[in-house]
Amino acid sequence: MSQVTEHGGGVWSIRVPIPDNPLGHTLVHVLDTDRGPVLIDTGWDDPASWTELADGLVALGTSVRDVHGVVITHHHPDHHGLSGQVREASGAWIAMHAADTAVVRRTRESEPGTWLDYLARKLAAVGAPEEHTAPLLAARASGRRASTLPGLRSALPDREIVPGELLDLAGRRLRAIWTPGHTPGHVCLHLEEEHPARLPGHGRLFSGDHLLPGISPHIGLYEDPDDASDTDPLGDYLDSLERIGRLGVAEVLPAHQYAFADAAGRVRELLDHHEERLTGLLDLLATPLTPWQLAERMEWNRPWDQIPYGSRHIAVSEAEAHVRRLVKLGRAEAVTGTEPVTYVAV
Repeated sequence: MSQVTEHGGGVWSIRVPIPDNPLGHTLVHVLDTDRGPVLIDTGWDDPASWTELADGLVALGTSVRDVHGVVITHHHPDHHGLSGQVREASGAWIAMHAADTAVVRRTRESEPGTWLDYLARKLAAVGAPEEHTAPLLAARASGRRASTLPGLRSALPDREIVPGELLDLAGRRLRAIWTPGHTPGHVCLHLEEEHPARLPGHGRLFSGDHLLPGISPHIGLYEDPDDASDTDPLGDYLDSLERIGRLGVAEVLPAHQYAFADAAGRVRELLDHHEERLTGLLDLLATPLTPWQLAERMEWNRPWDQIPYGSRHIAVSEAEAHVRRLVKLGRAEAVTGTEPVTYVAV
């Protein structure tokens, strides 16, 4: 496929690769404005990714130096990773929702070992076996910090995306819609302009990872070592989906895969998918299980014993997010006195 795709009406996308990831690439969208090009997301922090982004802009008759601003849908490294380099090259402003800006700040400012301590403690609390937490504890004891983790070089944004407000883009109407779930500060961006091909519907939606044509995005916990509250990210995500479904947009321009129409239909599919998954988890919880034991029994894209070490953190986080939703709905409860805590259907 071509590296650059024209979507009409002063909108293009550039395929920026994600190294060693089955997603393959991030679609970085370029929005023409009266003050110069504005990027929606930037791609992964990798030399090959930077080259593809820069070459894609040159193919559009512009360059990284000409970028006026960067709007970040959420803080994940395949979206926010190259923002610092873009700002260094162009002086562009960078905008993000305050909740995800807080994540970026915490990542940059955390003391060595804070994240390893938190992760080991959190995994033990949900039932991870000692052989899984041992490498984390060993890394903590050695005083090593994972300085090469993706996201540590991402820029601290200098503008706040305010939900419901139009962004300051000369000659364009782009409105921010807060869609928490995938991250606490995820935003979709509604381009409130007639579709260039006059497709029926109200404008176009840059959906980030919130609404994808063939993938259900990861919904895990909002990880914050300083926050002991029981958040409900799956509930946030489902509520956000319904809001997006009511917009009636003509076309969705997601950050992965491809552009598509019928956003409302895709929203219904995802709502049904999560309801089916919750029902299936209730069957598993006929017997008390820890979130780790539940993750071992859930259906993933491969058997549990083939899921890599780091991906198991993501899987158990998603399992716990679903359990929290069941508890909030009154369909499951924690078993009193269990440690690590187990949950059972009610």
